[in-house]
Amino acid sequence: MPTKVTAVLSVALLTAASLTACGDGGGEQPSNEITVWTEENLEDRMAVQNTIVAEFTQKTGIKVKLVGVAEDQFSQTLTAAAAADDLPDVIGALPLASIREMEANELLDTETPGRIVDQLGRDTFSPRALELDTSGGKLLAVPSDGWAQLILYRKDLFEKAGLQPPDTYEALRAAAEKLNTGGVAGITLAIAPKDSFTAQSFEHIAQANGCQLVDNSGNVALDSPQCARAFEFYADLAKNYSVKGKQDVDSTRATYFSGKAAMMIWSSFILDEMAGLRKDALPSCQECREDPEWLAKNTGVVTALKGPDGSAPAQYGEIVSWAITRDAATDPASTFVSYMMNEGYERWIGMAPEGKFPTRRGFEDRWNKLPAGVDSKKPLADVYPADVLEALRKSPDTFARWGIPQGQGKLVGATMGELPVPKALSAVADGSLTPQAAAAQAKADVESIKRGIRQ
Repeated sequence: MPTKVTAVLSVALLTAASLTACGDGGGEQPSNEITVWTEENLEDRMAVQNTIVAEFTQKTGIKVKLVGVAEDQFSQTLTAAAAADDLPDVIGALPLASIREMEANELLDTETPGRIVDQLGRDTFSPRALELDTSGGKLLAVPSDGWAQLILYRKDLFEKAGLQPPDTYEALRAAAEKLNTGGVAGITLAIAPKDSFTAQSFEHIAQANGCQLVDNSGNVALDSPQCARAFEFYADLAKNYSVKGKQDVDSTRATYFSGKAAMMIWSSFILDEMAGLRKDALPSCQECREDPEWLAKNTGVVTALKGPDGSAPAQYGEIVSWAITRDAATDPASTFVSYMMNEGYERWIGMAPEGKFPTRRGFEDRWNKLPAGVDSKKPLADVYPADVLEALRKSPDTFARWGIPQGQGKLVGATMGELPVPKALSAVADGSLTPQAAAAQAKADVESIKRGIRQ
């Protein structure tokens, strides 16, 4: 996720803090006391969570030790806690790959999440969010919210050129070609080989064409015709219609914000920035100087994209969830997660509405009105039209992710660390590899990574 900042803590300090906080865990805590880790560990978000926790304790009598854990240190912290028999009872804001990592290591309670969802109302959850959290018919965790990868486009330029929204490969390429003129790039696209944002952006394009990291048997499938076409399509856009050079997460945003690109692929965390609500990332286009919201008002959003080989529109997105560990105090843990998904839910998603689309129905209208932003705050509904907000709210239903349905969460995490796909993709864009050769190279590199993972 491009703009999620995690606290920088050493592994030793973080592990010590976590294990001290839950030192009386491992099944020895009183039945009215639980330990909860949260990856929403920024100071302002910890303050919100502590307020919710205090109210929860007042209403239920259950005490909660809340421990912030940095996302990039989670695996090491989890391993240390498991080895010491000091797992927390509940873990919040866990991304999909981390849920699958815990599943692979048999650290999850896979019975309680399903009961919680049934009690809250299974039909009140996004079906796709539940599907992404399910393995072997068991719900591994309770999906809480999500953020989406989006195609953002200049509605004013599209309307003037008579173009349709870029929701297919064909429409996207046609728009990039036609609008790549007069000092404005058709699209600004990440191609930096060492940037995980390039991997996320490409997976968005690849999913649309039915390209998968692995098949249902767990075999690496990046050399499929669908993947080769996705490599070719992405590299063509980057080479011929994007800004020159190795564009990355920051430069793509800066280019679009300056009015120098007609389209961009970015995450939903850009929504508050594009509305002028964050001082260190303000739109700088000429029109934006008079109206800080001009770019937001003139930007359209495409969520799911469809390629020629894809069976249905799809998009990259992340679902985060509440996990209950294998040795948790089940009753108080279940009560806590249910509370966070009900009474505490509005404030939970309100910590960052632009990156916390509700996975529960019935909160849509309230989500629209939740203040977003950093330095200034304003509901997204005050800036973006109703059709954009509706598309964003519905986007979790079209989320697709490499490796997750196939139970390859560890492989997904490892590839994000070594980035074999962005390296191959960059080589296509600079002409040193053909799309087919890049797909084959990416497959070989991912297979090598897979062999090195302890199963």
